Amino acid sequence: MKIFAINPGSTGMKAALYEDLEMLWSESVSYSEEEIERCKGMPEKEELFRFSNSLEILEKHGNRVSELSAVVGRGGLLRPISGGVWMINEEMAADLRSCRYGRHASNFGGLIAKRISEEAGSIPAFIVDPVCVDEMSEVAHVSGMPDLPKRSVFHALNQKAVAYRVAKKMGKHINECRFIVAHMGGGVTVGAHCEGKVIDVNNGLGGYGPMSLERAGTVHAWDLIDLCFSGAYSRKEIERMVVGEAGVAAHLGSRDFREIVERIRSGDAKAKLIVDALAYQIAAEIGSRAVNLYGKVDAVILTGGLANSTYLCDLISERVSWIAEVIRVPGEDELRALVEGAYKVLTGEERAHVYEKE
Repeated sequence: MKIFAINPGSTGMKAALYEDLEMLWSESVSYSEEEIERCKGMPEKEELFRFSNSLEILEKHGNRVSELSAVVGRGGLLRPISGGVWMINEEMAADLRSCRYGRHASNFGGLIAKRISEEAGSIPAFIVDPVCVDEMSEVAHVSGMPDLPKRSVFHALNQKAVAYRVAKKMGKHINECRFIVAHMGGGVTVGAHCEGKVIDVNNGLGGYGPMSLERAGTVHAWDLIDLCFSGAYSRKEIERMVVGEAGVAAHLGSRDFREIVERIRSGDAKAKLIVDALAYQIAAEIGSRAVNLYGKVDAVILTGGLANSTYLCDLISERVSWIAEVIRVPGEDELRALVEGAYKVLTGEERAHVYEKE
């Protein structure tokens, strides 16, 4: 079975073709400033451009849509849904196209996959574990402000794929395992995985939990209110202070973690303090997830781009290894995770969910 996977980003797209679970090829495309500008503010035009680009990538590698058994795209911002594989239907496409739940490049994943499905004669089209997956317990949703319940927005695709692989290596089914998974990259999300469900997790996009390379994480609400009403900043500037120009980058002026570690080794005391704080905050969030699981944890899993840093992982492990064995799974192979999800449905291991509007 040939499965085509697509993962759109803000300035490009990654795509891969798999034969069952074996990758035949993958490609990463970056769009020029001219191409981005040509579609700016015109989502329908951008959707058609990205769709055409996907077909071009297939043809470049000598493949045609008629060869495909299924297509799978990265899931975008939808209503809160459970984890797993979801069929892309008209209701889902309408919510993605209208940006009803938010605007993000990942919204194009499902839309492009649906177009390719139709081009190929209505082959199955899926999304897998989008960022809006919400399996949090009822009590975990409660905040101190009734109008602002806690929301589940996290790296669901990579967290769940990594948890599944670790369980398999342990010789267990995911439904038998209790993991804490920390995804560490541009954002940091730490999930409590209880028997296949993520029962609590910090909202890594909305400013909750540890700081990250470019996000602020939890900050003092009163101080943030003062900033908002100081008259010194626009809404966009405040947003960038929370996401994009915050975290480690705001303190050290760099998002290159390898360069930052080299600065520490060269005696940069400030860089050491900020990375120590990053590790401290991630470890504290892991400790919080241990409470969510009543202390019964099979493994603590460190994943994402920053899990490539032995320096950072060692700092975190020093603080959390008492909870359970710490396992590193560096990087994030989102295309493979998408294909693994689609493959489970195609082989009958799982059933795809059907999306309905709220």
